[in-house]
Amino acid sequence: MEHRIIFATGNEGKMREIREILKELGVPVLSMKEAGVSLDIEENGSTFEENAMIKARAVWNRTGGIVLADDSGLVVDALNGEPGVHSARYMGEETSYEIKNRQIIRRLEGAEGRDRSARFVCVIAAVLPDGTERKTEGTMEGVIAMEPAGEGGFGYDPILYLPEYGKTGAELTMEEKNAISHRGKALRAMKGELAKWLGKDEQ
Repeated sequence: MEHRIIFATGNEGKMREIREILKELGVPVLSMKEAGVSLDIEENGSTFEENAMIKARAVWNRTGGIVLADDSGLVVDALNGEPGVHSARYMGEETSYEIKNRQIIRRLEGAEGRDRSARFVCVIAAVLPDGTERKTEGTMEGVIAMEPAGEGGFGYDPILYLPEYGKTGAELTMEEKNAISHRGKALRAMKGELAKWLGKDEQ
């Protein structure tokens, strides 16, 4: 039987990153739309893990096969972990990231150095054809920038400054980002899990 992977997202930016990292598995990777799945999934978990599994399980119940889903967000230490699991819904889903990013910077006014510490967290959940579950996690550590910078990436990328690279997440090339991003790390760990399951040695 030919396997395929359905990734529970409609976000094209995310799908590009996912396909790039998982291509070595030699298995087609489809978005929900491409798989013909239209679901309104209520992400009511209190952690990234719970939300990722809610999404993966909801799609798997419709499609079977291999389903992956992620939940990710920005965790700002000085804001008690906000926006966290509410990253997409922070200030309302219709609010642009430009406005969200400016608001986070505004809320950290006066904070310097380590007091601006933050990270992107990504958890990927998988449901396999036999119904078993796998989970992997990745983080990308940085500090909240004084000003948004960069045209690449999406979401909160322009405000997470990465001191070791001297630039924000939105200023990284696709290759750099895949190598160090929270989603890149979680995806590579999941690629290893799937390779074992598919009986393929990792490249």
